Amino acid sequence: MYRHMLKSKIQEARVTGKEIHYAGSLAIDMDLLEAADICCGEEIHVYNMNNGARLTTYAIPAPKGSGIISVKGAAGRLIEKGDVLLIVSFAMLDEDELKTYSHRIVYVDEKNHLVRVENRTEEDYLVS
Repeated sequence: MYRHMLKSKIQEARVTGKEIHYAGSLAIDMDLLEAADICCGEEIHVYNMNNGARLTTYAIPAPKGSGIISVKGAAGRLIEKGDVLLIVSFAMLDEDELKTYSHRIVYVDEKNHLVRVENRTEEDYLVS
């Protein structure tokens, strides 16, 4: 059996721009894509913390160190410049992979520059 598991999350990234008349996607600073292990063209889920909107699109790279988080296409109707987003990727894991499973959480500052990366396992969420 395979399970659809959280692979990585970019926590509280701020939208720096948008282009509605574009084929679609979310441009993300390459430093953040690498930290979150998200590839160009990979499916991502985007959760808008300002208005609750949720959408699925794909990632494309923006220049390293630019801090760019730019919404492209129809998603620009749900997301505004300055909105705060959670950007999430998932992976399919089999039962053996789950034994060593962890996911990454990428933290950014107010300019979308990398602050730190945490790898989390089930044990990190257990409350004693």
